[in-house]
Amino acid sequence: MTTNGMLIFLMAFLFLFLGYLGVPVAFALIAGVLVVTAFTPVGLPSIMAQLFNGIDVEALLAVPFFLLVGELMTNANVTARMITLSQALIGHLRGGLAQVVTLFSMFFAGVSGSSAADVAVLSRSIGPDMKREGYDTGFTAALIASASTMANLIPPSIMAVVYGATGNVSIGGLFLAGVVPGLLIGIGLMIYSHFFGPIGIMRPRAPMREVTAAMKGAAVPTVIPVIIMGGILSGLFTPTEAGVVAVAYILVVAIPLINRGYLRQLPHDMAMTGLLYSIPLITIAAASAFGWMLAYLRGPAVVSGWIASAAGNDPMMIMLLLVALFIIVGDFIDAIPAIIIFMPIITELTRNANVNPVHMGVVIIVTLAFGLITPPYGICLLMASKFIGVRFGRAMIASFPIYVVFLATILFCIYFPDVVLWLPKHFLPESVGCFKNPSGVGYICP
Repeated sequence: MTTNGMLIFLMAFLFLFLGYLGVPVAFALIAGVLVVTAFTPVGLPSIMAQLFNGIDVEALLAVPFFLLVGELMTNANVTARMITLSQALIGHLRGGLAQVVTLFSMFFAGVSGSSAADVAVLSRSIGPDMKREGYDTGFTAALIASASTMANLIPPSIMAVVYGATGNVSIGGLFLAGVVPGLLIGIGLMIYSHFFGPIGIMRPRAPMREVTAAMKGAAVPTVIPVIIMGGILSGLFTPTEAGVVAVAYILVVAIPLINRGYLRQLPHDMAMTGLLYSIPLITIAAASAFGWMLAYLRGPAVVSGWIASAAGNDPMMIMLLLVALFIIVGDFIDAIPAIIIFMPIITELTRNANVNPVHMGVVIIVTLAFGLITPPYGICLLMASKFIGVRFGRAMIASFPIYVVFLATILFCIYFPDVVLWLPKHFLPESVGCFKNPSGVGYICP
């Protein structure tokens, strides 16, 4: 008689085996589910229904609009003004272009929410300049890939949208809680580039008039994060509506002011955004079916039982074990399907350990963002090495010292929850479980 453990092993093996043969992640996931379904009483119509149920979530509508924001900003050459501002502010520091990469990633992360878009923009715009100035190509690829991960932390984050939608966690709370770890990674990368990176060409400090001119030029695009978070925090619109408003702002205000001729290319970029959205959408559907079958086979209960038996109800130990699990998972699986597949485990352990769901969400998101630069999957590192024109192995070796920045940030998020949750507690207190004081003054937070 086939046991649940054997079926779980078969499903995971098929997924990994097909993935390493080059089968797209979504189809590898679906193949594993369909094969295992043949050994269970579950009918194929139930699996097909679960594929649809996985994407029948209103909050996921925010993803295509944030993708469209990044696509419009990149192809309309609006991002050039943000790069100019970054150069004016910190281009004179040691390793100037390396510093510009990190600061621009912070700016652009507040616009697109997509690491892939960040890698593409940086590789095309700053990558050639770094090569001309003699920066090691392995270092360039590693830095661009690492900096692009901030798009998953600094709002709006597509990963936070998926986590909040599948785990029933406040997306606004995840947005705000992601700011601190995003800034920590950015500051850590800048410190690393300053002390351990190539020197580059030392430039004089930009005069104040140049900085002022750059700030004026970048004012139009840098308003977008203010619109998105301002609307969410004020309650004017949801994260999905924030994406719509951001797209409308770019189409009505930014592009006509900065690059009116781009409007002719608009239909092409909207079609491209649809194609880009189809990739995470089918992956979410497949991961949802995979996660459902895993839950049916009681996989989450087994894994959470292992973790609980090792850590008891100690919230810090449980989070450390989950981090270890997701560092391994992130080496082989993309972040979005990993979130959906393992969400039942995360939810159960969060409840048993009495951990704030937003706090747990940020720790998991930072860990999975780290997986974007770890081998063998490391999709951001793969993209950056291809765009820069350097072997993946060389870029991987150059990224090893940067891992310290990510591991330190993850540990900080685990052991200093009050710092991580400070922003949501002050601006969206109900998102982290705070409730209004019976006296009518302020909130009480557990």
